[in-house]
Amino acid sequence: MISFDLKCSSDHVFEGWFGSSADFDEQVARGLVTCPLCGDGDVHKAPMAPNVSTSKGRGDAAPVNPQQMFVMLRKLRQEVEKNAENVGDRFAEEARRIHYGEVEARGIYGNSTSDEAEALRDEGIEFAQIPWVPDAEN
Repeated sequence: MISFDLKCSSDHVFEGWFGSSADFDEQVARGLVTCPLCGDGDVHKAPMAPNVSTSKGRGDAAPVNPQQMFVMLRKLRQEVEKNAENVGDRFAEEARRIHYGEVEARGIYGNSTSDEAEALRDEGIEFAQIPWVPDAEN
């Protein structure tokens, strides 16, 4: 996975993760990449500084706006629900089937126990754990 800093036409800067630069280009062309703050689909890569780890500067990060974070997590949830299949408690089993080529690759989401998640990591199966915030209506 590769991380890009992205920017919409309203100058909102956000991060996106993609399999490759070509994956980013393809998803933008298909209209799948939108700003999590305003929904703008006019998104491009923003200039990025290299990630250099130093002991200086710790604690200098801008404070996180909790409301903005919840908006972004809700938008992420909507995109996941729109573009992936909910496999519920069968997540670990289905992730393995995809990883080992037993079924066609597709986006999935669902639930797993801590032990199941650890076993997937041990097998080298890539997945992400996302905080699942309630819908705005809830």
